[in-house]
Amino acid sequence: MRLVYLALAVLGAAGTWFFNVRSMSAGEDYVAGWFASAASSSAAVDVLVVAVVACLFMVLEGRRTGMSRWVWALVPLSFAVAVAFTFPLFLAWREQHLRRTTTTAPGTRAPEAVPA
Repeated sequence: MRLVYLALAVLGAAGTWFFNVRSMSAGEDYVAGWFASAASSSAAVDVLVVAVVACLFMVLEGRRTGMSRWVWALVPLSFAVAVAFTFPLFLAWREQHLRRTTTTAPGTRAPEAVPA
C-alpha cells in the first residue's frame, strides 16, 4: 500500500498543479473560481472540510503512533501544494512507520505510542 499511496501523492500533486498553473497563466482569480457557481461552491466546501479533517487526522494520528514531530509540516503543505498530495504522502509515511514498529509475530503490532 505504501507504493500505491506514494503514486497517488505524485498524481495528486501533478494533477492539481497542472490546473493551478493553467489558471495562473490565464490570469484567473483562483479563489473566486472556487465559488463562481453553486456547483463549484459545493465542491470547494467539500474539499475544504476534507482538508481540515485530513490535517487534524495527520497531526493526531502522527502523534498517537509516534511517527515524528515533523508531521505538522504536512498541514501548511496541504494548503500550499494540495491535500491530494499530502494526505496520501502521510498514509505512505504511516505505513512505513507501522512496518518498522511492528513485531515479528504474524498478526500482531507493537504497542501504540502514547503522546507526550
